[in-house]
Amino acid sequence: MTNNIDHDRLFKELISTFFIEFLDLFFPAVLNYLDKDSITFLDKEVFTDVTFGEKHESDLIVQAQFLGKPSFFLIHIEAQSSSDTAFNRRMFTYFARLQEKFGLPVYPIVIFSYDRPKKKAVSQYEVIFPDFKVLEFNYQVVQLNRLNWRDFLSQPNPVASALMAKMKIAPEDRPKVKAECLRLLVTLKLNPAKMQLISGFVDIYLNLNRSEEVKFKTEIREFMPPEKEEVMQITTSWMREGMEQGLERGLEQGIEQGREREKSFILRQITRKLGQLDPVLEAKIKALNIDQIENLGEELLDFSTVEELQNWLERLKSSAN
Repeated sequence: MTNNIDHDRLFKELISTFFIEFLDLFFPAVLNYLDKDSITFLDKEVFTDVTFGEKHESDLIVQAQFLGKPSFFLIHIEAQSSSDTAFNRRMFTYFARLQEKFGLPVYPIVIFSYDRPKKKAVSQYEVIFPDFKVLEFNYQVVQLNRLNWRDFLSQPNPVASALMAKMKIAPEDRPKVKAECLRLLVTLKLNPAKMQLISGFVDIYLNLNRSEEVKFKTEIREFMPPEKEEVMQITTSWMREGMEQGLERGLEQGIEQGREREKSFILRQITRKLGQLDPVLEAKIKALNIDQIENLGEELLDFSTVEELQNWLERLKSSAN
């Protein structure tokens, strides 16, 4: 039922929305040296496979500063929804080209979300001769089909409430897991948009048949109030959203396309006036919301140097904090 779904985009949206929570759940040691206030999401990179001529887009690239230090590093997160024997080589290619382009150390992570195979995924790429090891490249792996959903039931983490839907689940447990995902979700007290993101993620990956739906509703009825009422509100909203989905999707796409066009226009104006921007500065501009972009368009008339643009962005960041 999920063959036509853009799995990589779903995972990218989840992880980018809950980036710190993702690290906290799977790689908490990284948070010990990462400055949370320095995080910048960079544009996706497009790489061409020189062997097969195929183009691949990196999923998520984050620039962060080492805590208490002036130096930066990248976190590259790749979501892989299908098994690929050459994937480890591709991860190394991403790593090498990212480091070449940005000149920063890269922390590589892969989320394997496929159902099969269940054997442990490869987490390194090597180049070895009989007398000499040239290369050993390692990357972190989150292989969901080897994780037990029960181990995450008590984790007060929105990423856990979503990804339990893709973990190792016995067929007879599917209704219970879906109910538990939502029970955990309502305890987190997130804003409506984030609640909708996670509940939609769960509904996509635990799309139940008729008999499973009956068991799912039985599971919900056994919850204690107010969790039972809040979970029931989510399931009711799914029905309503299903009818409105077509209209809403068209409206959202139209709004998003308009915003992207305005950002592109402002960037072109900046380039004409100040010259080509470095990738980090360009990424900061693309990360602005629509109101900030409009303000930048007005302020641009007074800029004569890149430094003035950078100062404006710094003042904007300071006022937001």
